[in-house]
Amino acid sequence: MTYDFDRLIERRGTRSDKWRAFPEDVFPLWVADMDFAAPPAVQAALQSKLEHGIFGYEGPSFELLEVVAERMQKLYDWLVTPDMVLAVPGVITGFNLAARITCQPGQGVMVQSPVYPPFLKVHINTGLQLQVSQLHKVSTNTNLRYEIDFDEFEARVNSSGARTGMFLLCQPHNPTGNIYTPEQLTHLADICLKNDIFICSDEIHSELLLGGAHHTPMASLSPEIADRTITLIAPSKTFNVAGLFTAFAIIPNPDLRKAYKKEIERQTLHVNILGLAAAQASFSGDCDDWLKDLLVYLTGNRDLLVDTIAHDLSGISCTIPDATYLAWLDCTELVNTGKISTSPCEFFLKNAHVALNDGATFGSGGEGFVRLNFGCPRSTLVSALERMRSALEASPSP
Repeated sequence: MTYDFDRLIERRGTRSDKWRAFPEDVFPLWVADMDFAAPPAVQAALQSKLEHGIFGYEGPSFELLEVVAERMQKLYDWLVTPDMVLAVPGVITGFNLAARITCQPGQGVMVQSPVYPPFLKVHINTGLQLQVSQLHKVSTNTNLRYEIDFDEFEARVNSSGARTGMFLLCQPHNPTGNIYTPEQLTHLADICLKNDIFICSDEIHSELLLGGAHHTPMASLSPEIADRTITLIAPSKTFNVAGLFTAFAIIPNPDLRKAYKKEIERQTLHVNILGLAAAQASFSGDCDDWLKDLLVYLTGNRDLLVDTIAHDLSGISCTIPDATYLAWLDCTELVNTGKISTSPCEFFLKNAHVALNDGATFGSGGEGFVRLNFGCPRSTLVSALERMRSALEASPSP
């Protein structure tokens, strides 16, 4: 079957956060959902529910939990049993829950910056201390990559006057698109185990692998690491069903899992039945041909973006993401030279009518950056990049 990712689907008027925030002449390349229809198998599962017509209370079935476990085995050769899997209404909810059960009041939660903005609010939501380990930016011509300074990471453990209770890991990483190697993950985990720190690994983008990249779940590395790790996955980004708010926490440690389940119940959290149906269809394997074609298309978009920046957007460099449909653009040269006098986000919105995420919201190291969502039809991406090029050409040199 051929899937048409070039098709333009009208999203204005649908209450889409991504599309209703700006005037109609703006290309919105910010919020992390894609402008593609969900896979046919997902649509069919939802249609079946709609045709039945009754939307009563329903929890995750054993069959669904089994499907999640089997997918971990199929993708990563990671042995997960259905009893290890708990449903939660979203990954953000999932890592806030993790912080509540792994940390004592006043302890610290550590993140790596720049990072997905909700990571930077967990300490506020849970009464904890934020501890930040800075990722190290390496620039080569127009390309960026980020590396972990393990000595700096270890130095941030138990910093700011608080004992670190949990390390909140984002991998594949948002916004850089980096994938950590098993060796890097093991090094991070060893530091955490040595300091009696729990790990919560947000792996929501783990199936959005570009150019043949490979993902390794943190908890799959060893039984000792698995015993201290809560892994969060969801169909939301990969299969474009983010608005159905369904995710899964995989927790091998039975005591940790019991505490997590108790916190779910204490907060009376429930996953909606349409989300459960979409998740089962997504992870069943029935969408894998669609996903295979999607990854080819997204890889093409990524390569187009990187090439255009290199040749047409002077003063900008960017990551070459191994995963996600998000690119991290460094515009600090434009700011430092006076080519643009506002934040890059404001400049491109005003002068190019392209909406991007402001890098400053991703924490320290994000100032002067923007995040661009290339999960859209190629014609939209080409038009947006042309607008950005024209805006920079029209901006007077300092």
